[in-house]
Amino acid sequence: MMKQRLVSDLKDGFILSCQALPNEPLHGSRIMAAMAAAAEEGGAAAIRANTPEDIREIKRRCSLPVIGLYKKQYEDSDVYITPTIVEVRDIVEAGAEFVAVDCTRLPRPGNQTLDDLIREIRCAFPQILIVADVSTYEEGVHAISLGVDIVSTTMSGYTPHSPQQDGPDLELVGKLSRLRKVPVLAEGRLWSIEQCLSSFDIGAHAVVVGTAITRPQEIVKRYVQRI
Repeated sequence: MMKQRLVSDLKDGFILSCQALPNEPLHGSRIMAAMAAAAEEGGAAAIRANTPEDIREIKRRCSLPVIGLYKKQYEDSDVYITPTIVEVRDIVEAGAEFVAVDCTRLPRPGNQTLDDLIREIRCAFPQILIVADVSTYEEGVHAISLGVDIVSTTMSGYTPHSPQQDGPDLELVGKLSRLRKVPVLAEGRLWSIEQCLSSFDIGAHAVVVGTAITRPQEIVKRYVQRI
């Protein structure tokens, strides 16, 4: 019941992705937590956050549910969003209600299959909600068949076999939403309210915005280029 409520509470919601990599000016758990607290004041439905440290600090600062992920690079794989059960465990222990997992068809660390990882997560952490980050329709269908709770279009444009475009992949959002199997999050290159509204119009359960709000260097760059 709690899991169903967490998912239903995201309906028509705005999710802020609070992430900054080590080489970026706003990197640091305190800064990310401050952004999350500001998002809560503004009416956000949830936060998406990277690393156990950031998640713990965010959970201390605000009461919103967290979609947690842990970016880790392994030498034998290009998958980096919560690639193994080790990272999943770290996210769960940090207090996230959801865990985002790369569910693309890219080879995984140790040649583990996505099917095996999802089963492993369900067995070890039955309380956690799984968000499948996909880049294509076929990947979304496969993730749904594995029993994930939510599908997100996060990885469209970030795999070599997905559409490479400047704007959000609204076609993918619409196709996955029309399946009416699991809720779909529109995520990736959303820069305007109009794009968010278009996502809802074609069936998105919620929208996830990150760079357009939480990475000022990229926001300034867009202004400078236009000027």
